Amino acid sequence: MGSYRALCGSYRALWGSVCLYGPLWVSIGFYTSLWGLCGFLWVSMDSMGFYGPLLLSEDEEDTKRVVRSAKDKRSEELCSIIRALRNAMKIKDVSRCLEDFELLSRAFNKAKGVLEREGPPRFYIRILADLEDYLAELWEDKEGKRRMNKNNARALSSLRQKLRKHNREYEAQIAAYRQVRMWGLWGNLWGRAMGLGCRAELCGWAERRGGAERRRAERRRKRAPRSRREEEEDENEGGEWEKVKGGAPLVKEKPKMFAKGTEITPAVVLKKLNEILQARGKKGTDRAAQIELLQLLVAVANENGLGAALEIKIKFSIIASLYDYNPNLATYMKPELWQRCLSCIEELLDELFQHPEIFIGENILEESENLSNPDQPYRVRGCILTLVERMDEEFTKIMQNTDPHSQEYVEQLKDEARVCSIISRLQQYLQEQGSPEELCRVYLRRILHTYYKFDYGMAADGSEDSASLMDRLCKFIYAKDRTDRIRTCSILCHIYHHALHSRWYPARDLMLMSHLQDNIQHADPPVQILYNRTMVQLGICAFRQGLIKDAHNALLDIQSSGRAKELLGQGLLLRSLQERNPEQEKVEKRRQVPFHMHVNLELLECVYLVAAMLLEIPYMAAHEFDARRRMISKQFHHQLRVGERQPLLGPPESMREHVVAASKAMKMGDWRSCHRYVVNEKMNGKVWDLFPEADKVRAMLVRSIQEESLRTYLFTYSSVYDSISMEILSAMFELDLPTVHSIISKMIINEELMASLDQPTQTVQMHRTEPSAQQNLALQLAEKLGTLMENNERVLDHKQGSYGGYFRDQKDGYRKGDGGYLRRGGYRQQERGSNY
Repeated sequence: MGSYRALCGSYRALWGSVCLYGPLWVSIGFYTSLWGLCGFLWVSMDSMGFYGPLLLSEDEEDTKRVVRSAKDKRSEELCSIIRALRNAMKIKDVSRCLEDFELLSRAFNKAKGVLEREGPPRFYIRILADLEDYLAELWEDKEGKRRMNKNNARALSSLRQKLRKHNREYEAQIAAYRQVRMWGLWGNLWGRAMGLGCRAELCGWAERRGGAERRRAERRRKRAPRSRREEEEDENEGGEWEKVKGGAPLVKEKPKMFAKGTEITPAVVLKKLNEILQARGKKGTDRAAQIELLQLLVAVANENGLGAALEIKIKFSIIASLYDYNPNLATYMKPELWQRCLSCIEELLDELFQHPEIFIGENILEESENLSNPDQPYRVRGCILTLVERMDEEFTKIMQNTDPHSQEYVEQLKDEARVCSIISRLQQYLQEQGSPEELCRVYLRRILHTYYKFDYGMAADGSEDSASLMDRLCKFIYAKDRTDRIRTCSILCHIYHHALHSRWYPARDLMLMSHLQDNIQHADPPVQILYNRTMVQLGICAFRQGLIKDAHNALLDIQSSGRAKELLGQGLLLRSLQERNPEQEKVEKRRQVPFHMHVNLELLECVYLVAAMLLEIPYMAAHEFDARRRMISKQFHHQLRVGERQPLLGPPESMREHVVAASKAMKMGDWRSCHRYVVNEKMNGKVWDLFPEADKVRAMLVRSIQEESLRTYLFTYSSVYDSISMEILSAMFELDLPTVHSIISKMIINEELMASLDQPTQTVQMHRTEPSAQQNLALQLAEKLGTLMENNERVLDHKQGSYGGYFRDQKDGYRKGDGGYLRRGGYRQQERGSNY
């Protein structure tokens, strides 16, 4: 009862203060205090069990029964679920967040009937808004989202959709909450309304009431004249200050390089240069200021005419400082630094071309440098080739880290012409001043910017085309290079360029003569990526030339691995992210090929599947009943099985479905349907129009489909015919008669078709020696029974310890020698021997 009387006393004191100071307390703070006290009274009453009318009876202490309304029960249930949901949000357990959100939604739906008078509670609106912000933050964090496990990633997508759908009903309330929260009022009002911090309000009540007079005095003091208030403040601070009128804004002066009156000589400038460079790389050094100091130093040297050699040395330091601006290798240059770097290198090359008497080299010692003595040759320590190579690497890094589908990538790609111009100028300089080793290095840089570009026509100015340029640069490297890596890269680039321009035989011969396929596994990863790109381009080139088998063999290793994207350096597979640590992932990302050099993966897969179809379907028809039939392409068979498992077959949509539908049509000998599935408007837009000479490729496809469909038809239906006219076959497949004659002759010579040609009548006479379907099944059964009998004999020999009644050299019976029926090839081989 004592606590109850204290609460009643506090309530009376509050009401009295309201009546006394009502006109002065009309403010947010007053209402906050009022809400806080009411919340405290409610919480205190809640903790003491006062839920109904206040009872003044002495029997109250003996009452332990608590009567709670339905609204209180539902509110407590919702608060407990919200508390668990916030805990899950803190530890980023999105799966648990999804479960708690579903519980919260169901609980709120149950409580709607109780809470519908006052609308949704504020704490419910608050959790909806906070959860929406939380999910938006997780969704935008791509790095964190990629590192999520599968359950959390799936839960994040599902929870985001459900919350968006759920919040449509409360958009107005959520918007109002966000607006209040922006001004910092919602948290205070809500916290005090729930009784949070109300004890602090009551504890400071007397102090606020007693300090009302002080606040009124402060307001009267603020209304006093400004000069009098300033004097009082000065007296209180106990000091005298001089008042200064405001003037023009201060202009930051440039740092002085030298003291006033100092004679500017090469030695003084060189000493200052060394002072600046000594701070390079140290902790706390302002790299931007260091670059500015070096720029000023160049200007000082130029104004005082200290010589080109000293200016060249300072410019070497400026470019090196630009490269060192980002100490992290994974980061790339900012656009303004990149443009400044290109300008500095161009200025440096201009100086070198204007002063060919200045000798530069990385092997020159600083003690032996000559920067100012005109009586001796000028010598400067530095390597322009290293700077240009680093510039090229920075350009690649910029392209790797730029969104390839943005306009920014296009703008950055325009700088490649400037980069190639710098490399060409460096090549001209080194042809006069450099060594063969340096020329090989700069030639390789020139090759790497040329080999993947297609020549659509001769240059209008009659300059050297890319084929002649590649041939000249690569042959110089073949003759002069002493390192295997540069030679290997130049060979692969040369092959790639040949294949890109449909020069199949030079590309194939160069690949075979180099024997790179024998030891490429020992090369470093960038060279292996270049090798994979070259093999892919070689296979596509063979396909364009109609060499289907060569194309399939070249593409087999890349496509069968299932990691074509990773092997070509065009991205990392999600399934292998868990197999590498973050450092390995960063290293592999730096090895990626820029987007404008990518090989179209859908085109690559389509070429491989079409080549596999043209090889596999005739082979399947020829060996339909062969138990030992091998697979030419496992990936192609997988696509066929996927198509067969579909319960309903609609018109093909994806590229793979088109190839599967074309394969089924070819298996029936219907070349027209096969052609319609492979060459149509959709496939043209996805694949065939991407080739430089698309019409020639489509004509080659039509020819190949007709020929392989003819072979498949003869394999499938040869047992039906006694003889068939070649003219009829020519009309069916729209091939000229010599082509049909050639195809059938090859099949007969290779013993693929048991037939003979009748020249006078232009017919194909079938020998009918091929076993029928029942005969093939009988042969398979006989072979399996023979194998079973052999196994039983071996088991019997093992148990008895003898050879089953045979001699030692005849323990396998009649099956070991050549006399066995099945070992000689059976019925088919016997009949083949009798035909010729």
